[in-house]
Amino acid sequence: MKRRSAIKNLSMAIGGLVSLPTWASGWTSQSIGQFSTLAINDEALLAEIVETIIPETNTPGAKSLKVHQFAMRMINDCYGEGAQNTLKQGLVLVNELSQQINNKTFLESNVNQRTNVLLKMNTEANPVAKQFADMIKRLTIQGYTNSEYYMVNQLKFNMAPGYYHGCVPIPR
Repeated sequence: MKRRSAIKNLSMAIGGLVSLPTWASGWTSQSIGQFSTLAINDEALLAEIVETIIPETNTPGAKSLKVHQFAMRMINDCYGEGAQNTLKQGLVLVNELSQQINNKTFLESNVNQRTNVLLKMNTEANPVAKQFADMIKRLTIQGYTNSEYYMVNQLKFNMAPGYYHGCVPIPR
């Protein structure tokens, strides 16, 4: 009986290994599908918020590295329902606060006005505004520092550090 289960397990393993390249090569960012629970204009607003936190200079900014998508994915997949509600309420508060301070929406404001809105949210008495500002700032920094661009070009990350020298005499 053990021989039959060994043959069955071996054939399953070989079948899986043969089909793995075909299955794995079919995955693209488009095939994964839409993962955002936000409306398109809210996603654009979040992109501008992360761009305000880490703007584009001689290096790419947070928006061009799609850190806003990282933040949305983290909040949707890893955080609880409270954080998801904080995200939605925080996006509304950003526009309301921008209307109060600048008399225009966050997207219509210039860089200095956007920065002032985010700084004001950090010192707001409203706990949702402060939680939103802290959460987005933390996720923006985390997403940016974990991006491929930052790891390769800024940290000089090397996947396998050191070199293999196979034929080297061993000292005695």
